[in-house]
Amino acid sequence: MAIIAETNDHQMFSSRLNWNQSTNRITRNIDVMKRSGIELVDLTETNPTAAGFDYDPVAVCSAISHPAILEYHPSPKGLIPARQAVVDYYHHHGKVIDRETVFLTSSTSESYACLFKLLCDPEDTVLAPQPSYPLFDFLADLESINLKAYRMRYRSDTGWLIDLEQIKSLTTPRTRAIILVNPNNPTGSYIRPHECDQLTRWCLEHDLSLIVDEVFLDYVSAGSSHSSLSLAGNSGALTFTLSGISKVLGLPQFKLGWIQVSGPQSLCVPACNNLEMISDTYLSASTPVQMALPALMAQRDFFQNQVITRIEANEKYLNAACARLTTGRFFRREGGWIAVFAMENGISDEDMVCQLLNSDHVLVHPGYFYDFDEDDCLVISLLTHPDRFMTGIDRLIYRFGKRNRENTLRISA
Repeated sequence: MAIIAETNDHQMFSSRLNWNQSTNRITRNIDVMKRSGIELVDLTETNPTAAGFDYDPVAVCSAISHPAILEYHPSPKGLIPARQAVVDYYHHHGKVIDRETVFLTSSTSESYACLFKLLCDPEDTVLAPQPSYPLFDFLADLESINLKAYRMRYRSDTGWLIDLEQIKSLTTPRTRAIILVNPNNPTGSYIRPHECDQLTRWCLEHDLSLIVDEVFLDYVSAGSSHSSLSLAGNSGALTFTLSGISKVLGLPQFKLGWIQVSGPQSLCVPACNNLEMISDTYLSASTPVQMALPALMAQRDFFQNQVITRIEANEKYLNAACARLTTGRFFRREGGWIAVFAMENGISDEDMVCQLLNSDHVLVHPGYFYDFDEDDCLVISLLTHPDRFMTGIDRLIYRFGKRNRENTLRISA
């Protein structure tokens, strides 16, 4: 039986791992219910392989069984056919990039780790968006760098915007990079052209790099007025654009991501040279998935069309359900897989989540998981299977609809 301490205070282990490993109230409630055999309606599912989508097993297995997988030809940047498939992907997005600026990794997380090694010394700082996915803190700790959050603020007329002035105030001589997530997870907001222009100029003037995470780039909302504009090939400042097949193809188990390097030649060339040395140290991308990538990319529309249809149907149902309530804010989604709304009912997000768990057996995420300023946000995956999604949303609306009749809750789409 393993014994796990709440903190890593043993002197023989790295201080990088001084994370609080204690469980929160939501996790404890989930564990109790699972031990009791209670089936949850999970509205947080983001694993595409568990969400009921169709894959072509013959095509996938055929792609991964390429005869060349029996040979090993180590290449720090990645094998040419795979890198060319990435080039073709960006061509689809209207971007012309050089194959020699593409580096393959085993995941987007590893891409971040390589870039932090490339750009930062211990205790240097990287700026990251808030709210956003909570993985960045752990990745930064593992590389012994500091992460500082810049705010994204919501306006009903414009949607989510980056606080550009705060980024400027947070920049110090030890700031090395700015992380952008395009579209952001969970806000679903794309980078605006004026934001890109200002940040590019700021980075060039202050010797900073842009790290642009575009794993959800393809999943633009049908009702969005903003295009899914990739920053690949950005020539104004040293820019590292990240993505991978976990979201592009719905194949997280195949473990393949990439970094595309762009910027002024005086910066791009040494960045590529040094990144190649880092990649050569690990050579982590496997030959089978690299050889399979061109054939797998050919199936991209088959998977993505299913996801987009699912997202749109679930969002339509959610909007109609929320119309039955009368207070709160439904945040506009421009892309990605997530819906977020603030309940404005005087109940904390954690309390609401626990009420739904214990009374209705429905699981949603609280906003504090993603560092929302509001303390009453609920975060829901639009990737959830439609039957479970409708059941869960109906229970959520019924639970807080009671409070609506008492005039304590209002949500408007």
